[in-house]
Amino acid sequence: MLIRRERTGDAAAIDAVHRSAFGETPDGPAAADADSPSPQPVSDPVEVGLVHTLRDDASVWIPTLALVAEVHDRVVGHVCLTRASIGPFPVLALGPLGIRADHQGQGIGSALMHAALGAADALDEPVVGLLGSLEYYPRFGFVPGARLGIVPDQPDWATHFQVRTLTAYELEIKGDFRYAEAFYKL
Repeated sequence: MLIRRERTGDAAAIDAVHRSAFGETPDGPAAADADSPSPQPVSDPVEVGLVHTLRDDASVWIPTLALVAEVHDRVVGHVCLTRASIGPFPVLALGPLGIRADHQGQGIGSALMHAALGAADALDEPVVGLLGSLEYYPRFGFVPGARLGIVPDQPDWATHFQVRTLTAYELEIKGDFRYAEAFYKL
């Protein structure tokens, strides 16, 4: 497996990853792929459009923090970190993270998470926030944001909102977490 930065030519394969990971076909989870005639989802999952909208917004898209996982030269996973804020502090939002359904459970998501968090830390980013599974993300150091005084600006997101502090974190980074505008249009 290779973890690398997303390239312009990866867009269709990344769409296929998110369709497979999050989509539904009439017969169950989508297995759509850019190179094979697999069942197409009933409709694209929101993650496909979200990635496109984020990618098109230069104020939030950070190319060095958009990563893919390749197995045998085939893109099988994707994650992106985009610009967010906590009051006046610039921070990062993680998501979506998608792994093709036929490659889940093989450690690809973990590899992408470690690579993304390591890259963010190397860029001196202080905090990464996300909405996600309370069973999956704590293994990467994510904790409920409220523990650190960081809460989502949408109260109904609080139960699944988590943050991961990085080396550049300072205690005064507290308050409402604001995602890129695209997240509010889902």
